[in-house]
Amino acid sequence: MTQRVRAVVARGRGAAVGVETILVPDPGPGEAVVRVQACGVCHTDLHYREGGIDDGFPFLLGHEAAGVVERVGDGVVDLEPGDFVILNWRAVCGTCRACRRGRPWYCFATHNAKRRMTLEDGTELSPALGIGAFAEKTLVHAGQCTKVDPRAEPAVAGLLGCGVMAGLGAAVNTGDVGRGDTVAVIGCGGVGGAAIMGARLAGAARIIAVDIDARKLETATVLGATHTVDAKTTDAVEAIRGLTDGFGADVVIDAVGRPETFKQAFEARDLAGTAVLVGVPTPDMKLELPLIDVFSRGGAVKSSWYGDCLPSRDFPLLIDLYLQGRLDLAAFVTETIPLDGVEDAFARMERGEVLRSVVIL
Repeated sequence: MTQRVRAVVARGRGAAVGVETILVPDPGPGEAVVRVQACGVCHTDLHYREGGIDDGFPFLLGHEAAGVVERVGDGVVDLEPGDFVILNWRAVCGTCRACRRGRPWYCFATHNAKRRMTLEDGTELSPALGIGAFAEKTLVHAGQCTKVDPRAEPAVAGLLGCGVMAGLGAAVNTGDVGRGDTVAVIGCGGVGGAAIMGARLAGAARIIAVDIDARKLETATVLGATHTVDAKTTDAVEAIRGLTDGFGADVVIDAVGRPETFKQAFEARDLAGTAVLVGVPTPDMKLELPLIDVFSRGGAVKSSWYGDCLPSRDFPLLIDLYLQGRLDLAAFVTETIPLDGVEDAFARMERGEVLRSVVIL
């Protein structure tokens, strides 16, 4: 039975989003309908609104979410109504060349629901990252639902669905931060803050937070940074070297995703150090580096896809750490807002006033 629910829709490039009625069909084979309880406002949703991802308007926004499974389609065996889940946008296929090599976090053929949600006039919607969770209910592939301990607060749990997992995983999984390492994080918004928290969780001895916003640097200290660098007034590369006996950091994470910040990450790492790009660039951005420096500095230059996470492995583990009081995920929730507050939340996010606004349904 098709259901009518309220949802946030972006109809055109740069246009303000609005709450509209959409139609959610019954789940098909391998699919599930989820009643959304909370969904974080992520910068990726703003990228969709601005046409920075693709031109598939109208978009059903929202993807950083937690909720309760309401219905499942044929063939779904490991999920049932009533399960508390975090939605993920990398439902691994299990059969592509990455999965067959035992690297499912690189899966090249991730699943999405095949049935389409629509506007009331039948216009098909493009759900953000295959999820579309600024909605009272959404339709996803069953593999996009990761069961976690239901004691977790939905507003906190949902953040693992994107930004927090991306940043934390950039440190722990992609950057392979180890005990005693020195880590620098450039850009201390939600993703960068999560990278700082991940570096602390991994046992880094020194964590250097770099930003141009003093408020974000204050928050970075709360999240685990041992040193801060105001890149508005200080050369970030020289400051990082100055805090590391002139050598540079073992791991430098660029959570901004601009050519100038990634060049800083590349130059601020120690010999044989690792530079990790987790901030999302736009298609027009270009990077120029002296090839001799790429060779002579050694080490690794990596991009981090979703924190190189495996949701079925990482989400339950991180929720357990949160419930044990060892991972303060609640620190990322700056405010909770209603469904019709997303457009205003975008403005606050652009002004750097929040780590995360979270829609509560």
